Amino acid sequence: MEKEKKVKAAKKDPAAGGVKGKKSKKDSKKEVFVEEKVPIRLLETYRKEIVPELSKKFSYKNVFQVPGLKKININVGVGDATQDPKILDSVVKDIESIVGQKPVITKAKKSVSNFKLREGMKIGCKVTLRKARMYEFLDRLINVAIPRIRDFRGVSDKSFDGRGNFTLGIKEQLIFPEINVDNIARVFGMDVTFVTTAKTDNEALELLRAFGMPFVKKVSQ
Repeated sequence: MEKEKKVKAAKKDPAAGGVKGKKSKKDSKKEVFVEEKVPIRLLETYRKEIVPELSKKFSYKNVFQVPGLKKININVGVGDATQDPKILDSVVKDIESIVGQKPVITKAKKSVSNFKLREGMKIGCKVTLRKARMYEFLDRLINVAIPRIRDFRGVSDKSFDGRGNFTLGIKEQLIFPEINVDNIARVFGMDVTFVTTAKTDNEALELLRAFGMPFVKKVSQ
């Protein structure tokens, strides 16, 4: 009788590993699924505002012709890492805290004697952001980080590559609020490349401008 009572108690108490305990696992999966469905602000803006705006401006016949943001590449070069590998470790930690994703270490492809560089030496790191993390990073970059740049006068539109991709150079990681100034070991810059599906630089320019990228306004001739 006592064993039967214990078995019944286990079924009623989830902590005891009964049936309800298994259901709680399913419930936890549902909670995670709901969290993933939380709307991303810039993605919603793109679908509801940017797509109609660009369709009207460029007279696209189909919604699928409207250019979009494919991925964001962040690249950091650390030349001093050849002399002190610990410097690269601190850079990797800072990038990871900024983007929420662990970067990949980049290595030298060729040996250069003048720079005391050997093939295979660690010289930096890079990370590629897609989907949710891409939009979240772009949102923080445009609305939080860039406005913190000292004497900021706008982003130049001269860094398009002719194929609809744009590269933004950032001089200091200190502009990101995730970085604690008191704990940094080294100040470094980075190249942020926005890879779009646009066929021309003009289309990519209007896409990024619609997202809120503060490009320098062109002076009318």
